[in-house]
Amino acid sequence: MGKNPFPDRRPYCFADLETVFPMQANGLRETPPSCMVCHCKTECLRAAMQGSGGETVEEERVDRAYAAGAMGFLDRWSRKKSLDRKRKERSGKK
Repeated sequence: MGKNPFPDRRPYCFADLETVFPMQANGLRETPPSCMVCHCKTECLRAAMQGSGGETVEEERVDRAYAAGAMGFLDRWSRKKSLDRKRKERSGKK
């Protein structure tokens, strides 16, 4: 398993975060069933999370943890600041 048997054939939705890991009505992200049968689902999700949307997903996770009381204010502030720095570095490189 592991490796993509068709590395040159990627679907049109490859690494599109809103297609392969969309926000559901309950406020959580979930991979749709159509992606679960795709031959490159792992590679695709990794690529989507390494793109600019990855910081957005991480920020959503931090906000949920803070709202649930699993994270304090300073930890939340620190993590959001770190994500903001990553976002600025990414935009500065391009």
